[in-house]
Amino acid sequence: MSLRAIARIAAEADGTLPVLVSDGPLALRRTRAAVPGWSRVTVVGAMSAPLGGDRLAIEAEVRDGARLRVDSAAATLALPGRTAEPAVYEVRLRAGSDAVLHWLPEQLVSAHGSDLRVRTGVDLAPTARLVLREEQILGRHGEPPGTLSSRLVVRRGGRPLLDQEIAYGPGAPGGWDGGAVLAGHRATGQLLVVDPAYEKTPVAARPLGELAALTPLAGPAALVTAVAPDALALRRILDEALEELTAG
Repeated sequence: MSLRAIARIAAEADGTLPVLVSDGPLALRRTRAAVPGWSRVTVVGAMSAPLGGDRLAIEAEVRDGARLRVDSAAATLALPGRTAEPAVYEVRLRAGSDAVLHWLPEQLVSAHGSDLRVRTGVDLAPTARLVLREEQILGRHGEPPGTLSSRLVVRRGGRPLLDQEIAYGPGAPGGWDGGAVLAGHRATGQLLVVDPAYEKTPVAARPLGELAALTPLAGPAALVTAVAPDALALRRILDEALEELTAG
């Protein structure tokens, strides 16, 4: 039987979490923040999900002046289910005036035979700041990937900042594994940093080594995209980019 679940988070500027609602496989736990003044929530998987046919969602609201970090205890593993219907995983994020949201989950692993559609929507106030990381691992060790499509839509002050969609695996448009996209790599990801400070001092477009690139976005924001041979190498690239972008 397919699952339907929606988990919800709301953070206030005083550090409280007036809404922290777990549902189904999406178990939310308040954890200790490393930085004073922040709230932190860790997503703990309570069961295997998403499976084919599942409909899962997480909603997070960072209210005016609040600072929230959301991470996860383990990777998300997309698996085939009893039905051929794809699984859907939605992430809905909202950050108010002077709010800060760090959305830093662990990797998403697309196992052979799975079919997952990920949809992430972000609405930011003009003075909000965001750090958002996405990492996809295409297949477990020694296996081909499942089918994975992921769309990220970000709005700032009601205006589009970023709208992109990617697809990998069987059924994806041709060329996804070619030299212009993955070039045989099985780990891919991106890091989006939205910060009003970039209006005065935008980042410069440049390569980050051989496997990643930094691109400034009108908005203002910075987008890092990367491929890598494995999850550890991908995380290293994105961590180094985040440290550079948030230095000072």
